[in-house]
Amino acid sequence: MKLFKTPLAAAALGVSVLGLSASTVGAQTTPAAQTVPVDVWALRNVVNAVQVSPDGKHLLVHKVDSREGDYLLQVFKTDDLSKPLRTLNADPMEIITASWVSDNHIVGSAWKEVRKRVTRPEEDHRSYKTYFYNLEKNKFSAVDGNFGIEGTLPNEPNKILIGSGNAIPDPTGKDPFAAFRPRSYYKFDLTNGSKRLVIKGNEKYSNLQFDSDGNPRYAEGYDNQTKTLRYYFRRPGEGSWKQFGEEYDLDEHENLYRVLGGFQGLAGIAADDPNTGYIIDNRNGEDKAALWEFDFNSGQFGKKLFQAKDSDVMSVQTHSIPGNNKLVSAMYPGAKRERHWFDEEEKALHEALEKQIPNAHQLSISSRSRDGNTMVVTNSGPRDPGSYWLVQNGKMAKLGSRNPLVSPDQLSDVKYIRYKARDGMMIPAYLTIPKGEGPFPLVVQHHGGPHVNAVQGYNEIGQMLANNGYMVLYPQNRISTGWGKAHFDAGYGQHGLAMQDDKDDGALYLIEQGLVDPDRVAFYGWSYGGYAAFVASQREDNIYQCAITMAGVSDPAKSYRARSGTSSPKALDEWGQRRGMIGINPIEDVAKTNIPILVAHGDVDSRVRYYHLKDYKKAMERAGKSNYAQYLTLKGVDHNNLMFNHQKTLYTKMLDFLANDCGPGGL
Repeated sequence: MKLFKTPLAAAALGVSVLGLSASTVGAQTTPAAQTVPVDVWALRNVVNAVQVSPDGKHLLVHKVDSREGDYLLQVFKTDDLSKPLRTLNADPMEIITASWVSDNHIVGSAWKEVRKRVTRPEEDHRSYKTYFYNLEKNKFSAVDGNFGIEGTLPNEPNKILIGSGNAIPDPTGKDPFAAFRPRSYYKFDLTNGSKRLVIKGNEKYSNLQFDSDGNPRYAEGYDNQTKTLRYYFRRPGEGSWKQFGEEYDLDEHENLYRVLGGFQGLAGIAADDPNTGYIIDNRNGEDKAALWEFDFNSGQFGKKLFQAKDSDVMSVQTHSIPGNNKLVSAMYPGAKRERHWFDEEEKALHEALEKQIPNAHQLSISSRSRDGNTMVVTNSGPRDPGSYWLVQNGKMAKLGSRNPLVSPDQLSDVKYIRYKARDGMMIPAYLTIPKGEGPFPLVVQHHGGPHVNAVQGYNEIGQMLANNGYMVLYPQNRISTGWGKAHFDAGYGQHGLAMQDDKDDGALYLIEQGLVDPDRVAFYGWSYGGYAAFVASQREDNIYQCAITMAGVSDPAKSYRARSGTSSPKALDEWGQRRGMIGINPIEDVAKTNIPILVAHGDVDSRVRYYHLKDYKKAMERAGKSNYAQYLTLKGVDHNNLMFNHQKTLYTKMLDFLANDCGPGGL
């Protein structure tokens, strides 16, 4: 595709063309000046994915037609978007992911509920199937199990590489033991649905990476005897692994960032040289992870390609045309997922798109035809819940939105800030600013994990709170990943202590700036953020008027005992202990509760099990603190993946609690 030298023409297409208009979700639109109804915030993504096939002839649209309906998969011809060629479902299962893997095949996952309770950590109440759909034959086939797509195989167009394991991302938290769960990898035949084992991972060789021909090229190895993390590589066609780089003793907590960060390692292989790779690593004792060249012939690192000043390189971007693995950018956290460009043509293309798409923020070319003439562009950000755009032959049209009932005027700006904690550490944070004049009431919202990077794009709960008049602070306190090793290491053993101070210090900073009313501050968090909400409710000299916890860890010591094993390396084991066995365990300190708290939890949560609500409630009753707490059980809800009715119930209760029960007179 030629670069845009003039503004893109508006095509005669729109959301109504694909049936993706607001009316499909059965709710009423709201004037921009009014508060958005909870029913609107509670919608599942109306459009969850749009992709163009590699030959550019078809679009897949993953969408929901009603507030309480299941996701459907529709296929359109790109030269006739007036009606779908196919409308597909997986009854009695629900299609939850879909992706083109060839001109004629779509692969994805489907789920269904199979049990009403969970009895052990990570036991899902749903079962999964990986499906593949043949467009030409209009036929579904399925494979038992939950598989993720590892990559396509350009030289074997009827096969793809798949890996066993959890293909459903969990944005609210991160399983610290996932790094030690070996996966198996298969070549999957799209023509007949068979799969052939390529390699079976184990503790010694896990977290495998492959080249475009499906050859294993990189592995991370854990030696259970010495508790040592090692790195290995292969050249194309070789059957044995060679060790390279340093070894890391996982009995030392200073090495945990590599395991729990999860982003260091092989990021790609050069398009024009199978023996040149790209590795993300904080070599030579550097604090921030950089992007390096790697020579598979010698097993040595080459030159440093890029390093950001204030954050880690966390991923790379390759060329937008499928099958072209050319490195085009390194990505790192900042005000958004920032890019350092290596390719001027791709940079110019993105900049041209950013000028044409309203409220452009986190923009990406999510799929593109091989000839480059057709692409689907996605955008999300503070003033865009997520939109999908078709660019074809120099013309652009909006195809749909994740929430078409919210207008940009109803959403709030988000400002990227850095503030100083009481010990001098600089804390990155995102501030959602409501309309009107301050000082505002404030909600401190904290992410799960806590060892995750939570770059702020479109934050639905934050926007809902801002729409109701609350300023929202979203801090990346110490132990959050992506901000350097020192930032992460400073959180070791500080759950409920310095990590909690970071959040309080952010609120105090905003109060000092005159932006926030000091008598109107609340705390909200999900998963680990829910743990932090429990701790916030028990702080001495409390700056908060109330706290809300969703899927929160009230008894981390009990969680640790349910997960711990004798094979865990010392540092990881002690990291788990310092989440409650050693340090602050909220359920043991319920007598210190001094502000109202709303405790919400799903009854089939496999990550933070439901006993965290039940046991906490009993402890509060024994301590004579029942009058401080309200409880909300969400039936059939796992750690995330809430349906419309669940979100409506939760959001309604949150807003009511903040308005009426948060300290004297409400927040």
